[in-house]
Amino acid sequence: MSIAIIVEGKNDKSRLRRLLTDEIVIYCTFGSLNTERLESLKKKIGTREVFLFTDNDSSGKKIRGILRDTFPDAEQIYTRRGYAGVEGTPDEYLIQQLEKAGLEEFIVYPPVHPTIEKF
Repeated sequence: MSIAIIVEGKNDKSRLRRLLTDEIVIYCTFGSLNTERLESLKKKIGTREVFLFTDNDSSGKKIRGILRDTFPDAEQIYTRRGYAGVEGTPDEYLIQQLEKAGLEEFIVYPPVHPTIEKF
């Protein structure tokens, strides 16, 4: 299964890149979308399964709406209102959302640190 995730900016991309294997391709809209950029995205994505992961703010919702029209079969991944966008969302919550989207086989889980018991 070939998968692409579309995010708004390079900081969102680098944040997700740490949590996902290289099998997942991550593309950026760089905040604005015009016909040329949409066509370029469509060409790059080709037949990949598409996930949209934009910020939960007015700009992110506007971009999501445009992307939804361009990629009507895309799966939607959301971050919680109040977080500073995808880049400002805690890893634990990003992982939860990626798992909810069915992408657990592509997640690079952070190492679990054993708790130190105090006696």
